[in-house]
Amino acid sequence: MNIEDNLAKLREEIPDGVKLIAVSKFHPASMIVEAYNAGQRRFGESRPQEFKSKIDEFLGMGVSYRPVSASDKAWIEWHFIGHLQTNKVKMVVPYASMIESVDSEHLLRAIDMEAERLGMKSDVLLEVHIASDEQTKQGFSESELLEFIDSLLYSTESPCSSAGSNDAPFLHVRLRGLMGMASNVGDMKQVHDEFEELHSLFNVVRERLKKADSPLYPCSIFDTLSMGMSHDYKVAVAAGSTEVRVGTAIFGSRQ
Repeated sequence: MNIEDNLAKLREEIPDGVKLIAVSKFHPASMIVEAYNAGQRRFGESRPQEFKSKIDEFLGMGVSYRPVSASDKAWIEWHFIGHLQTNKVKMVVPYASMIESVDSEHLLRAIDMEAERLGMKSDVLLEVHIASDEQTKQGFSESELLEFIDSLLYSTESPCSSAGSNDAPFLHVRLRGLMGMASNVGDMKQVHDEFEELHSLFNVVRERLKKADSPLYPCSIFDTLSMGMSHDYKVAVAAGSTEVRVGTAIFGSRQ
């Protein structure tokens, strides 16, 4: 199968309303062009240098990272999905449609500061560690995430509302949802249970943000649950994912 056929197969299997991120990390621009020509517009990268290099390469082809006009179709929605160090945010924030791997309050503050410097808002997902068999993955624990959300909701400042002070945190980010990776195991029941756990947490956070007195709500559009990769996207979709990140099933093994 070629890339076009792989994409067509995935689109048949993924329900309407679930976004497909083609994970293009470690693959050459020529393969991204093939996917782009087959109609794919959302791509995921995980290393800042490679991310910026590919964006520059596509800019040279006349393909932007944001539409120039409402009728502009020559653009790609780039998602950053890998671990991001705070000293690399300048390579990512200006170009990313979404930063999906915000794994700490410290990183979120760095993104917010860079977005403020650029006069923009940056869409982000908070990464949650749900893989019970893998301690090396990054992300908030469930308790850490809820504690962080509550610290924003019940802050004496209004961190995201226009009524907040200019010094209030997170005026330049939009919390769009959560991201997580299940354990890389063959036991699909375990994978499903981990995805269900993240889906439940997503609903809890979303309901807290919907509170009428929440100062965080004006700058959050909590609509994205990013979970599922090439080997488990079907399980993720069944558990409530709104976005899957698929690489190998589109491009083949990493190069």
